[in-house]
Amino acid sequence: MRKVSQALLFFHISVACLFTTVSCQSDSSSSVVVAGYNVSGPAGSKLVLQCMSGRMVWTRDRVRDRQRVVHWDIYRDFPDYTMERVVDMFSAGEHRLYHHHNLGRVSLNPTAFKDGNFSLVIKDVRMNDRGLYTCNLHHIYCKLDETVRIQLNVTKSKRKLQSFWDGTKSVYVVLQGTTVVLPCINRRSIWTDWSNEEEDQQVVHWDRQAPGVQHDRADRLVDLYASGEQRSYGPLFLQRKMNISSQAFSQGDFSLTIKNLQPTDQGTYSCHLHHHYCGLHERREFQVTVEAPLIQSMQPALSLPKDKEDTKADSPRVINVILPDQRHHFLLPLGYVLTSSLLLAFITLIIILIMRRRKAKDFSPKVSIRSNRSPSSSDEYDIDIGELDVYSQEEKGFVYKNNLLKENSLMKSQPKAIDLDREIQKFSK
Repeated sequence: MRKVSQALLFFHISVACLFTTVSCQSDSSSSVVVAGYNVSGPAGSKLVLQCMSGRMVWTRDRVRDRQRVVHWDIYRDFPDYTMERVVDMFSAGEHRLYHHHNLGRVSLNPTAFKDGNFSLVIKDVRMNDRGLYTCNLHHIYCKLDETVRIQLNVTKSKRKLQSFWDGTKSVYVVLQGTTVVLPCINRRSIWTDWSNEEEDQQVVHWDRQAPGVQHDRADRLVDLYASGEQRSYGPLFLQRKMNISSQAFSQGDFSLTIKNLQPTDQGTYSCHLHHHYCGLHERREFQVTVEAPLIQSMQPALSLPKDKEDTKADSPRVINVILPDQRHHFLLPLGYVLTSSLLLAFITLIIILIMRRRKAKDFSPKVSIRSNRSPSSSDEYDIDIGELDVYSQEEKGFVYKNNLLKENSLMKSQPKAIDLDREIQKFSK
């Protein structure tokens, strides 16, 4: 019988290693991105990249043996669907049973927090022990909770002994009156060890990736440890404009403040939270862009005075002319005005001269001719322009007649002479 019990014990332990959840077993040192933000601000302003975490608050309890605790609970579907505590144990104390009928037959491994074996041992299994058992691991400081669920069934037939996984939990069918081990194994260092230098295992650091730079080539800006040590990197002016509050670990606020924001500060900033003891590795990323600076007027706006109803005379209006500082801004409009004035005067002068010429042609003076009868005679008469035109016409006829006589003399040899009198009459007409 003893050999059978030992064989079952080893079998249950091996099965426990297969069915225990493994999601919390690995302790990856790589950071996991939990949030991403797009932040922008005007050049010259102060920018705050908020990075907060309640799990990184420095609240270490000096009573170390009460930070880690394991307890087993059972849920029965008969007779009234109740949940009750079976046993619990702290990291540096003995286990505590909650019911007298479990004394001497239900126990935990005294060295559970050293070897990571939190399995529940039940001797002399009874029908009343059937139910759903849960192994709960709590770390108060690290704010961690892990749970393993196992279904226990009791039978009187050896042919029904078995153990299997139903998709959500492990199921064990054991023989009544035997000893059973409900496995709960977790050997992570957070459950088995306690660091005396825990404050050195909490660190927060900020990195910056310039545009086009990969994550693994990011520049380190600042490191901050829970012990209060702070390290800044880069040039001195960069260390002065980027910093973290010295009370970060007491408040859980690890925000980065950037003073005098400039276009060269653009890029991807990342806040890394590492708690090596608690297994916390998180990263928050911020995409920072810089906008154009805000232009603010230095002179306050002046309000117009209100009109008074009892005012009889209108107050004189004053027009303020604001001249620019440079002189050529004032001379340029003045040159335009002078050029336009000279051009207008020249056009006006041309128009006046044209009008005067037209008037001189329309109203010409009459010609006066003195009489040639005697030089002492004072009688004068006017000859109209029409008469002058007649004289000139007679003179033209006389010249024309002489020309005809010359031509007639030349053409006497021709058979038919030109009739001078007839030609003279035609010309006179």
